[in-house]
Amino acid sequence: MTLTTVPCAGVPVAATTPARAAETLVAMAVRGEAADVHLCNAYTLALADRDRALRDLLRASALNLPDGQGVVWANRLAHRGSSLPRMRVYGPDLFLDVFREGRPADVRHYLLGSTPEVLDRLAAELRTRFPQARIVGIESPPFRELTDEERESQLVRIRASGAQIVWLGLGTPKQDHEAARLAAAHPAVYVAVGAAFDFISGNKPQAPLWMQHHGLEWLFRLCSEPRRLWRRVLWGHPRFIWAVCKGTRKGCR
Repeated sequence: MTLTTVPCAGVPVAATTPARAAETLVAMAVRGEAADVHLCNAYTLALADRDRALRDLLRASALNLPDGQGVVWANRLAHRGSSLPRMRVYGPDLFLDVFREGRPADVRHYLLGSTPEVLDRLAAELRTRFPQARIVGIESPPFRELTDEERESQLVRIRASGAQIVWLGLGTPKQDHEAARLAAAHPAVYVAVGAAFDFISGNKPQAPLWMQHHGLEWLFRLCSEPRRLWRRVLWGHPRFIWAVCKGTRKGCR
């Protein structure tokens, strides 16, 4: 199942619905593909506009999905002649959709990221919602760069688990680099899913649906975590708009 992509801020982003995105990930997992999947919001694409290594990584990735409503709006504006979906592929919803859609195929999941406490709550929540879901690995890596030996040990654990989908909640852009690295080393679908671990576990509150649908989730998160996110918002949003305008003029180079 191949998804159509359109360029956004110089990065190819899939023009797809949430349902089809979930179906695609399950199909990739069942086929045993080696794939890095990235949930792209305005901040991700702003970083990619500044960081050539991240931009090249996203351009070479198996799949980039429009996680931010701003990305959806930018694509619809830049590609007015195309009929593009109006809804984003929101990371936490995709996470749950894939768990749901993957049950008939007995898809095996691995959770990588965050803290042991958040992972324990996340796994408990997932097992409550999806009692038959197969979670074959749970791992909270150190909050630093791994050594070569630690990277190899992590890869051995993922391989031994038989995981078909590895969910990475390591923060942007670290999780994107790790997804690409792991996909190149062992066949599985590696999804850089961002704050989904915190939201689904209940560790952090989610924005109300009306704010999400109107592209205001960033404001809710900024009010919830101002000290951590104010630089990201004040720098990221203008840089994203600039990158979109630049990309609209020049296209993906």
